[in-house]
Amino acid sequence: MMDQSDTPVSGGLPSRAGQLKVAAPGQARTIDARSLFGDAQVVLIEYRGECYQLRQTRNGKLILTK
Repeated sequence: MMDQSDTPVSGGLPSRAGQLKVAAPGQARTIDARSLFGDAQVVLIEYRGECYQLRQTRNGKLILTK
């Protein structure tokens, strides 16, 4: 399901050099992880009828599992 929320928010992706690399419209969307997680350590993401678990580690990394 595509709607207006599927359009890019940031307009680009960070490159390895730390510069902003411009993404084509509709290709990338930046979401601040704090807005996803809030106070939680785990977020459940439903995608194409499947449920995925995105969790934060103690080391500040993200792990996505099915």
